[in-house]
Amino acid sequence: MRIASGIIATLGLAGAVSASLHPRSQETRDFFALHLDDTISPSHIAQVLGARHEGQIGQLDGHHTFSLPREQTAQFDTLLNDLRTRRKLRRRSEGIDSRGTSDDPLDKILWSHKIAPARQRLQKRLPPVSVPYRSLDKRDNRQAVAFQTNAMSTLGITDPIFREQWHLLNTLQPGHDLNVTGLWLEGITGKGVVTAVVDDGLDMDSNDLKPNYLPEGSYDFNENVPEPRPLLLDDKHGTRCCGEIAAAKNDVCGVGVAYDSKIAGIRILSKPIDDVDEAAAINFAYQTNDIYSCSWGPIDDGATMDAPGILIKRAMANGVQKGRGGKGSVFVFAAGNGAAYGDNCNFDGYTNSIYSITVGAIDREGNHPSYSESCSAQLVVAYSSGSGDYIHTTDVGANKCFSGHGGTSAAGPLAAGSAALALSARPDLTWRDLQHLMVETAVPVSEDDGSWQVLPSGRKFSHDWGFGKVDTYTMVQLAKTWELVKPQAWLHSPWLRVHQDIPQGDRGLLSRYTVTADQLKEANIAKLEHVTVTMNVNHTRRGDLSVELRSPAGIVSYLSVARRKDDMPVGYDDWTFMSVAHWGESPVGDWSIIVKDADVNEYSGTFIDWRLNLWGEAVDGTKQKLHPLPDEHDHDHPYEDAPVATTSISAAPTKTEAPPNPGENHDRPVNAKPKPTEAKPTPVEDVKIPTNTTASETETPSPSAAGSDYISSWLPTFGASKRTQIWIYASLVMIITFFIGLGVYFQLQRIKRRRTTAHDDYEFEMIEDEDEMQPMTGASGRTQRRGGELYNAFAGESDEEMFSDNDEPYRDGLANIQEKDGEDGTSHDGPHHEKP
Repeated sequence: MRIASGIIATLGLAGAVSASLHPRSQETRDFFALHLDDTISPSHIAQVLGARHEGQIGQLDGHHTFSLPREQTAQFDTLLNDLRTRRKLRRRSEGIDSRGTSDDPLDKILWSHKIAPARQRLQKRLPPVSVPYRSLDKRDNRQAVAFQTNAMSTLGITDPIFREQWHLLNTLQPGHDLNVTGLWLEGITGKGVVTAVVDDGLDMDSNDLKPNYLPEGSYDFNENVPEPRPLLLDDKHGTRCCGEIAAAKNDVCGVGVAYDSKIAGIRILSKPIDDVDEAAAINFAYQTNDIYSCSWGPIDDGATMDAPGILIKRAMANGVQKGRGGKGSVFVFAAGNGAAYGDNCNFDGYTNSIYSITVGAIDREGNHPSYSESCSAQLVVAYSSGSGDYIHTTDVGANKCFSGHGGTSAAGPLAAGSAALALSARPDLTWRDLQHLMVETAVPVSEDDGSWQVLPSGRKFSHDWGFGKVDTYTMVQLAKTWELVKPQAWLHSPWLRVHQDIPQGDRGLLSRYTVTADQLKEANIAKLEHVTVTMNVNHTRRGDLSVELRSPAGIVSYLSVARRKDDMPVGYDDWTFMSVAHWGESPVGDWSIIVKDADVNEYSGTFIDWRLNLWGEAVDGTKQKLHPLPDEHDHDHPYEDAPVATTSISAAPTKTEAPPNPGENHDRPVNAKPKPTEAKPTPVEDVKIPTNTTASETETPSPSAAGSDYISSWLPTFGASKRTQIWIYASLVMIITFFIGLGVYFQLQRIKRRRTTAHDDYEFEMIEDEDEMQPMTGASGRTQRRGGELYNAFAGESDEEMFSDNDEPYRDGLANIQEKDGEDGTSHDGPHHEKP
């Protein structure tokens, strides 16, 4: 209370909280999200803070929005910063969670976050270019057409465009469809399942959607009204996605994958939106809505790197933990359409979430569309536009249809519809069960394209295709007898300190962490599912970087790729990459992270630190707790020094170049060999690192371990790269040459004086005083110290660099603690607080 009293007096605000909620006027007020202990009421906190309570944030229990006039928020910011400091100190001293035992109401604020103004940062994943429709080749498909006719007759399908819905039943390329008709014939059509399409609206007046529209699961967060009605001229995307999933069986257009399921609309894409509304949107009616289909994300331009804010991350975690009565909301995200620009879905914090089923595209002929992004987080692919055709679906209007839907925007809803069929056959499936079922039943395609790895489990994985294309019939059949997975368990490594410059060219910087069987037992992990790596890298051009993760079994995840369009003068700031490539393999052994900068240019960077996170199925589900909700990264965390080495990079496996699909006009042909600056990461040669060494002992491996391009091993390396070693030794040679020349000069002057002063019967001698010899020693000493500085590259950083917040390079919490030690003369507990 002592901290708050001065603030309250200054603000001059107190009293009861307004009973009614207010529209968020961010022109005049600042808004804050607070997570409160359940022993205190929001009204009490509002009274103590002199703030206005704006209401709970969606379905996030204990999370509330408060606001203050703009002119009063500076001191409120200070108060919240003080509270964060108090929580950190309490965690260190008491070893308990942030709730503590204090009676001070402010200690009941468990977490706080200032809400940024609403902005338009999300983009619909439309087809990137217009692909003109072309007449497809006629072929002998009489048997397929006969099957289609018989199925339509048996099921009573009279929808006029059903024969054009090749993604449901492909008669020209048999087998290239979702394989759903067999399920329909069994009566599995999606009854009892609700899919919410989070997008730009749903036309509830469409006769194709009206029979399956569910008002209770719908809301318009752009207009703050119950009906998500399309209002703008281009508010058609959501309706088209809805038609793919749940268009009714009638005489209007076509049918949805789960044509007897229900569909809801959640409108967020038509206006700028803030994190409070977005978080509420993806948890909206999460006991009614089972699946959330999301065909959008940050802009796919090959230069953007963006993730959901902390509130949205919390809402996604809340959804999988509490949605559907604890079985978990199912989030399906389109992978992205930026492949032609060198983009990758691991630069999107929605598609690389462990909570997302990330879906890429495959076209009707089985080709990989040139727009569909690849990444290690991609789980499966589903059908969409390409090879001269699109997805045929419902459009905005009472009886309107659309024959031009595409991009990964169209692939995602088809996977969501397949999930709806699985849930209608087996309602007790959890969100992770559905991911397992897709992994187990996906069908690998284009297996000779060079992109596939055979996993220890025997499955195949490709960064282009995930585990393969969705086979809905097989997935649902397996779901009927599937043994439900046990709760999720996890293992987080310590933060691993690297602090090494990243070499340029044909060398990478490797760091390693070893997972033991005892650690897995302690973490209660039985089977591995997702792997995430959170890392900090400073760089003056982000697009030059690429990152690989190698598992103990040698499986490589290409977490990050170089991007030719990404000129941002930053690296990775607490960015989390994700991979499903290691699904089912044993985590025991060495996990290696390799950071590379293949372009030799004026841009450079430093690998700061990283953390390995393993997620999987629990051994004993009865003792497994829920994972805490995500939090902002605390830079003041403990570290371990990670083994570090440089390693040579072997030649990259490349795909066979293929011509672009007819009718498509993209910057890059399908499966073309990338340019050097956007080349995929490559496998690396093994580097032996002693298991009992720290980073400082291993950063410069011997030539036999790290290649032969270092200075000869009999010379000291000073812990520096080859380029720095050459500079050091060149400087030494120049200094020695200078002093030799100086000595020769004085000797010549002495001889000259002796010749020109013959009458002198004595000669002058140069006295080699210790002070005069000091420069030679000093030069050598400076060179040695320079090597030490390169060895510990951050030892001499300025205060401005260490404490910058936004665009300045990232610094870990150790630097902050050291600086505080210097100011107040005190020390902090922990094993790594000595100054370098």
